[in-house]
Amino acid sequence: MNRSARAFWLRSPGHGELRDVALAEPGDGEVLVRALYSGVSRGTETLVFRGGVPESQHAVMRAPFQEGDFPGPVKYGYLSVGVVEAGPAELTGRTVFCLYPHQTRYVVPASAVTVVPERVPPARAVLAGTVETAVNALWDATPLIGDRIAVIGGGMVGCSVAALLARFPGVRLQLVDADPARARTAEALGVDFATPEDALDGCDLVVHASATEQGLTRALELLAPEGTVVELSWYGDRRIALPLGEAFHSRRLTVRSTQVGTVSPAARPGRGYAERLTLALDLLADSALDALVTGESAFEELPQVLPRLASGEIPALCHRVRYGDTG
Repeated sequence: MNRSARAFWLRSPGHGELRDVALAEPGDGEVLVRALYSGVSRGTETLVFRGGVPESQHAVMRAPFQEGDFPGPVKYGYLSVGVVEAGPAELTGRTVFCLYPHQTRYVVPASAVTVVPERVPPARAVLAGTVETAVNALWDATPLIGDRIAVIGGGMVGCSVAALLARFPGVRLQLVDADPARARTAEALGVDFATPEDALDGCDLVVHASATEQGLTRALELLAPEGTVVELSWYGDRRIALPLGEAFHSRRLTVRSTQVGTVSPAARPGRGYAERLTLALDLLADSALDALVTGESAFEELPQVLPRLASGEIPALCHRVRYGDTG
């Protein structure tokens, strides 16, 4: 017996649509999930929506259950929370997180879903993929007690990093963003805020997540000698210029990349993707992270909402998509 579902597809850059999908009954070791919420990561997903994924990165940027290819038609997304309607007894009826695109129902291997802890509301669990990115970045960054740290870029990922760093003892921490309105988000997260011109220098560590040339340049300026910038931004098909002359060498500065596609080698031996995601979901028990969800709309509105998110007409960190009981 086939079931029906609806999915959001990027038909071509800048143009999305909802499509009907036929679902087979789940087989052995599979689950049928009814979506409750999904999340739009404004950085990555709007870049995909605009068609900004470089051809050289098409394979690297594939989402786990993506269908189609960049620049389109493509079904893309990776922040889905739902209820298991059919599958193994230990999962049936449980709320789960899955790296799945925006779709009302879907069938995936049981190993692809992670149970959401009871103390984490499903509506907040859409942040799991972003908090997982922050966990991996901090494994790469290896902050120490007492470090002087700045996070530049108050978007979804930067705020997630700042929220986790706020739990580190003895650190001097600032969230830095050109938009003064981000001060409210920083306050909700328990983090000091500064605009770029007012940010404190002498940093041992700067996590850069603004995806701008100006932000990365400012990150280098804020470092103390021997300091490190951990570059968390992804620039897609854009090229940037950096001042790697001047005092870059004499101050022995470091710029290093981090990317969630590989578990940081600095993690404890044996920790893989499943353990990292489970940790991210546990960290979402903190209600302060609700500040990262800045808007919500119905699934049926996605074709009209995503262009507005991509243009900046709807300012957002994480935009949550709400699903009804049909589909």
